Amino acid sequence: MTADPRMRASDQDRERAAQALSQHHAVGRIDAAEFHERLDRVFEAKTIGDLDELTADLPDVDLYPLPTSSLRRTGGSGGLPSSTIAGGTAGALSRRHGRLSPPWLAAWSSWLGVTLLCTVIWLLSGAGYPWPLWVAGPWGAILAAGWIVGR
Repeated sequence: MTADPRMRASDQDRERAAQALSQHHAVGRIDAAEFHERLDRVFEAKTIGDLDELTADLPDVDLYPLPTSSLRRTGGSGGLPSSTIAGGTAGALSRRHGRLSPPWLAAWSSWLGVTLLCTVIWLLSGAGYPWPLWVAGPWGAILAAGWIVGR
């Protein structure tokens, strides 16, 4: 259902139009001067029709969306040209998952850092009962189990 162009525009309608203009400016459809001019007119608009006039020459959706990180690659090169694979992209793609992925390296680095910190504190406090084992042991066991299972 299309809104009546004579209907009064709300603040939310103006914000939506301003955000759309901002996105079109960001991708280069309108230059800075035109963006500021249209933005001023957006906040002066009284009706939905006034807002529609400001975006009438712009597409409603991005015609050339960039790929997002939520896309998954399936087997092989994923349709990439062989020159891209040979150029080093394949190595980066293959290291995103698995036991040597950045999340696993971060998890093990955190464990190692906390374990070393606790050990230094223990040594500086007189090296009595080895309490850092209660920190490092369970945390390390949980990490090792997840790493072995591959989750």
